[in-house]
Parts: sequence; structure tokens; C-alpha cells
Amino acid sequence: MTLVWGAALAAGILLMLSPWLWPAHDEDAAAEGAEHTGALERLAAAAGLPRLTSAGFIGSCAVASGLAAAVAWLVTGLPILALLGGIVGGAAPIAYLRGRRAARMRGRRTLWPDVCDLVIASVRAGMSLPDAVASLSTSAPEALRPAFAGFARDLAASGHFDSSARRLKDQLADPVGDRIVETLRMARQVGGTELVPVLRALSASVRADAALRAEVESRQSWIRGAAMLGVIAPWVILGLLVLRPEGARAYATPEGVALIIAGALTSFVAYRLMLRIGRLPEPRRWFG
Repeated sequence: MTLVWGAALAAGILLMLSPWLWPAHDEDAAAEGAEHTGALERLAAAAGLPRLTSAGFIGSCAVASGLAAAVAWLVTGLPILALLGGIVGGAAPIAYLRGRRAARMRGRRTLWPDVCDLVIASVRAGMSLPDAVASLSTSAPEALRPAFAGFARDLAASGHFDSSARRLKDQLADPVGDRIVETLRMARQVGGTELVPVLRALSASVRADAALRAEVESRQSWIRGAAMLGVIAPWVILGLLVLRPEGARAYATPEGVALIIAGALTSFVAYRLMLRIGRLPEPRRWFG
């Protein structure tokens, strides 16, 4: 019986993933698939995993979903909990990438003012703007050096600042980085003597924004902790209850299944609502 249920679960997951694994070949389906692929690639790039492909990401979601469903089935023996476990497991890679992206942006937020100061110092020392940006491959903070090293290689190979700057934006995949790179591109295209004051103003703005966000996020950390505790605690109790034979029989009834589904929907809506209330507006990328 366990083999039958496992095969049915695997077939269901395969059917759910079939539109992405075997997409239709008409133009509309191809355009829609390209849009989803672009979103996944942008998320992976912002999370610091630019080599993660959409196929690999979907495969990881399928594997995580199958493992979570199998563990839930083996522990509880309830099909509804196995289904919910599969859904949660399938969403886990997405949550991981989003969390990694948020942590990466928070870590980089305090580094960008130093980048502006280094460019200002190089320009005031008499270096040209392309050379000043290329020199960041050795003088920038450690986390940003690989991207600027790639810019230096592109600039040495092509000699074209504008195209190298666009590739630098793609490698950085950061809203603040977009603002700095677009400022440098504009200064390169139109010229003028206001680059240093503009970079100073941008550095002061980024510093003030980073300080304000750090203070607000520290004050709101208890909100996220309360949200996580409020979601996880009832399911831990449910897991302990279904470990007993009488509890498993009670939740295997139609009334028990309906209660579990209603609890899952309530937990999801409450958690998303609490995060929505405490969420700070994130800056959008410029022409990214």
C-alpha cells in the first residue's frame, strides 16, 4: 500500500510540473516560458547564484517536494499531511533564494558608500572614469571585487565603457549598484564637472538609507519571529498528536482532513498578512 501511495504522489508531482518540463511549442507558451525563465534567472542572479538554470531550479523544487512528502508520509501516515509537506517542500527552494537575496542586499547595502568614496578619490587623483571603475577590482570591498574584476576584463577586451557597465549591472544585480552604474554612465556620456558632487550626494543618500533600514529592521525582527512561531507551533502540536494511533485515526476522517486544510489556509493567510504589514518597500532595479 505504501508503494501505491508513493507512486500516486510521484505521478501527481510529475503532472504538476509537466507544463514546465514539457512546455507547448506554440508562440504564446514559448513567450510565457521565457518570462518565467527570466524571473527565475533574475532571482538566482540577485541571490548570488548566476549559474543556476531554470531547469535545475525546477528539479530542486521537485526533489525537495518529494522528500518532504515522503518524510511526512512515513512519520504521520496521513495523505493530507504528505500533500501539505510536498507543497511546503516545493516552496522551500524559492524561500531559500529569496532569503539569500535579502541577506545579500543587506550585506551589500553598507558597502556601496565606500565604493562611491573610492571612485571619488580615484577621479580626484587624476584617473579617467573607466580606469577609476576598473581599479575597484583591487580596492573595492571583498564581496564586490569579482564583479569589478569582470568589468576590468571586459573593458580591456572591448574598450567600450557603456557595454562593460551594462554587464557590470547584470553581475551586481543590485538596486543601489544600478544607481551608481547609471550615474557613471551618464557622466561618461554627457561629461561635465559635477561627477564628484553627484557621487558625494549619492553616497550620503545611500548611507542614510542603510542606517534607517537597519534601525527599522532591528525593531521589526520580533514581528517576523512572532510570525514564524505562530505558524510553526500549531503544526508541531499536530505532529505530536498524529503520532498517537487514536490521533491519526481522528485526523484521517473527512472532518479531520477539513480541519487540517482550514488550518493550513489560515496559517498561510495569517503569515503572509503579518509579513505584509511589517514589510519595508524594497528599491527597484534601474533598467535591470
